[in-house]
Amino acid sequence: MAFIASVLSIVSPLLGAEHWIYLDNGHVRLGVNMDAGGSIGWFSRAHSPENLLNAFDHGRYVQQSYYGDIDGSDWNGKPWRYNPVQGGSWKGLPAVVLEQKEENNALYVKTQPRQWASGKDVDDMIMEEWLSLEGSLAKLKFRMTYTGTTEHAPRPQELPAMFVTPSYDTLVYCNEGQPPWTKAALTRRQPGFPNENARFSEPWAAWVNSKGQGIGIYFPGTEAATTYRVTAAGVGNVSYIAPVRSFSLKPGLVFAYDITLALGTSEQLRAVFTALHEREKQ
Repeated sequence: MAFIASVLSIVSPLLGAEHWIYLDNGHVRLGVNMDAGGSIGWFSRAHSPENLLNAFDHGRYVQQSYYGDIDGSDWNGKPWRYNPVQGGSWKGLPAVVLEQKEENNALYVKTQPRQWASGKDVDDMIMEEWLSLEGSLAKLKFRMTYTGTTEHAPRPQELPAMFVTPSYDTLVYCNEGQPPWTKAALTRRQPGFPNENARFSEPWAAWVNSKGQGIGIYFPGTEAATTYRVTAAGVGNVSYIAPVRSFSLKPGLVFAYDITLALGTSEQLRAVFTALHEREKQ
């Protein structure tokens, strides 16, 4: 019989003395760091000690982050911009969790983000997430409410960023131009640094390791992504992808989107995401 657990609020011995909440349904395990604004930093098989996500700093989580105009802030010597981040600032100041609700392998978190560069609380944006497990899938819904009075210029927005353990080094996806949902050939590549772009005919991508196993992300409604790999010693090696859409932060904007995470080979992930696509059409 599979072990079925409700939400667990524990201190993770693997990730340090932080407040983590875990959803575990006997198939997969999803971990949320409440000391990083409720951001997602763990995804694994239910009984595996191997975390496929990278949580090197407060920016490296599966989390919400949005970009606006240059505002005079400074990120370690680099001029920066309006950039509310769910996890917190680059110096490690955590965002504020305003509310959380836990029940039956589901979690709701409401967060007041911080500016990435300055570390100031963002008082004109609220971020919310609804997380749940469905069999071997992690279903994630994000919503942002912007109450500011400034209309920012359009920017590419990460929906969301996902940082992966660097041994998962090959990006797999169905390239733009291939007929979608027809089992067309998949593209496999190892992006470099800095950012490279990718476009998709099917809204999913996966990072896989040398054994062909990995983590997939399904992002309906988005057709492009930015991606890179950091491999230089001592700077937090990582594999990264973020589905992107360009839009502006405008007064009164409420923006929501859904993604799904899954584990398996690229072929297994494609089958799972194809089934989700078919279900959405019904």
